[in-house]
Amino acid sequence: MRKDWVKKRENDKVRTQMHYAKKGIITEEMEYVAKVEDLDAEFIRSEVARGRMIIPANINHTNLKPMAIGIAAKCKINSNIGSSALASDPAQEVEKLKVSEKYGADTLMDLSTGGDLDAIREEIIKNASIPIGTVPIYQILHDVNNKIEDLTIDKMLEVLERQAKQGVSYFTIHAGFLLSSMPLVAKRKMGIVSRGGSLMAAWMMHYHKENPFYTAFDDILDICQRYDVSLSLGDSLRPGCLYDASDEAQLGELKVLGDLTLRAWEKDVQVMIEGPGHVPLNQIERNMKLEREYCHEAPFYILGPLVTDIAAGYDHISSAIGAAVGGWHGASMLCYVTPKEHLGLPNAEDVRNGIIAYKIAAHAADIARGRKDAMKVDNEMSDARYKFDWNRQFELALDPDRAREYHDETLPQDVFKEAEFCSMCGPKFCSYKITQDIVAEHSI
Repeated sequence: MRKDWVKKRENDKVRTQMHYAKKGIITEEMEYVAKVEDLDAEFIRSEVARGRMIIPANINHTNLKPMAIGIAAKCKINSNIGSSALASDPAQEVEKLKVSEKYGADTLMDLSTGGDLDAIREEIIKNASIPIGTVPIYQILHDVNNKIEDLTIDKMLEVLERQAKQGVSYFTIHAGFLLSSMPLVAKRKMGIVSRGGSLMAAWMMHYHKENPFYTAFDDILDICQRYDVSLSLGDSLRPGCLYDASDEAQLGELKVLGDLTLRAWEKDVQVMIEGPGHVPLNQIERNMKLEREYCHEAPFYILGPLVTDIAAGYDHISSAIGAAVGGWHGASMLCYVTPKEHLGLPNAEDVRNGIIAYKIAAHAADIARGRKDAMKVDNEMSDARYKFDWNRQFELALDPDRAREYHDETLPQDVFKEAEFCSMCGPKFCSYKITQDIVAEHSI
């Protein structure tokens, strides 16, 4: 779909959506987003120009369907997949991609750390109609044989450009974690829980030099400019437990990310800000407000947050609670968590469960924020339930397959798709049916 759109701009020196938006140009991507979001195209352009919305759409990912992340758009969710050193199979990652798209992920991050990373990413992008993000430090470390001390700025930039050429639409860059923040880490119960953040800490302490992503930030922006790669400014110091939430380390990094946001906008590079990890329920609203204040209303992309530390095996639930509250109070995209969080590498079924939990959270946030027609599908579901229209209920569910599966466990025959009861209440105790009979008998 985007081949002709991109080709028309091939002679432009800068080809980012923000660049065109600032020039007053409504791109085809903006028009597409406007239709999907049911918003005015000029409004979309103004939000992108302002930096309050991004359209992650690398010029080399032409089979991508444009989407928007921003406070004015519907709350989005991201799915994480990726190989590890212990399990690496491109076909398996493509299967996870397909599951992610089937159940409604809006973007997907390839967090692969093992195997042929370029080949895995190539297969994912080739098969993806949603934007693909990465954390480039994983490949940088992989390419220097896991010796963080061998990382150089030249190697870092080479990997970034290689991934940009492949079609990666956004990079998570850990550029806001400065050497001066290291003493704050020692005050924490869990130190650094971000993989990228811990690697940067190891490099900085080995050389006693500033974070290379911060040092080379202008060079990174030049790469993003050429390919229209959005930056997802990573929170290296996100809290990994409730005890560390909203501490000086986390909020100090957030202020640096705000400064980096302004530098990116000067070069017409789109930006979103990554947010915390583990946060008590009563601190989530404050975190959302501080991000808007420190980072000039750039879209906030939050992981969870998890509202308890003791839900191992069920962290998709613990985090979806926090995600719903975060979305309600202004987060633009929610990074899903699977039941395997803290325990192991997710499989396709874990991906499914994580996505559905987060689709629930995002939809709940859209309803809470009063978005146009957000409750339309809920009202349709209520009508279908009251009419005992079981097939329509399955169609409207976030996971139709699971809804049908649970119904059919006890009443699998087709005749029961017309029944005015389910196996919970049976034919004599269904409150819907009793109410309908009362209304009919007494002409209420």
